[in-house]
Amino acid sequence: MLGLPDTITACLFDLDGVLTTTAELHMEAWKKAFDEFLRARDGEGFTPFTEHDYAEYVDGRPRADGVREFLRSRDITLPEGTPDDAPTELTVNGVGNRKNEFLGQVIAERGVQPFPGSVRYLRAVRDAGLAVAVVTSSRNGETVLEAAGLTDYYQALVDGNVIAERGLNGKPAPDSFLAGAQALGARPGQAAVFEDALAGVQAGRAGGFGHVVGVDRADQTDELRAHGADVVVKDLADLLEEDA
Repeated sequence: MLGLPDTITACLFDLDGVLTTTAELHMEAWKKAFDEFLRARDGEGFTPFTEHDYAEYVDGRPRADGVREFLRSRDITLPEGTPDDAPTELTVNGVGNRKNEFLGQVIAERGVQPFPGSVRYLRAVRDAGLAVAVVTSSRNGETVLEAAGLTDYYQALVDGNVIAERGLNGKPAPDSFLAGAQALGARPGQAAVFEDALAGVQAGRAGGFGHVVGVDRADQTDELRAHGADVVVKDLADLLEEDA
């Protein structure tokens, strides 16, 4: 009753935009960080960071990869720096850390909310006895899950910290999802991937997973399908409605 093939024994969920509403907070923090950087570089006539930029170059990717991809789209090159760079440093890591600083501020101000339909779906998955991992490029995964009250729903977490520690390639490479499946003792063909980001859906397809669910939070159904989603829904609860 989950809208999944019978062969699926494990579910791999992205976090921001799939389980929680934090994708919009990430977008806001990225825009603030990039616009601040671009304004200082190009003056008041700068071209702002847009929702398209977020979806195309940043969403779903590890922080430094997102900075690098967006700046490349604007023909801008910065030194890499190190993960310890101050948020004021004009480096890839510095800009990324500035974004994370802004994200912390906005989460503190507004809190974190799970999507009600996602909570319903997680309960159904748990009741059905399927294993669950959360796979996110964010280094704030554990904090967000705790704030959203979702810690009882998963058995494994692969976040940006794990990705960095293990030297995994970020989405759109499938490495993080493969690590999530491995943590649950499932083969890729036995696992379903749930993603709202184009890079994440692409990673699910590249990893040979048994089912890839695209979650359309930004009116990009066609793009999600083109990047490899087997099915696209507006909300995870829609998968339950299909079986009702």
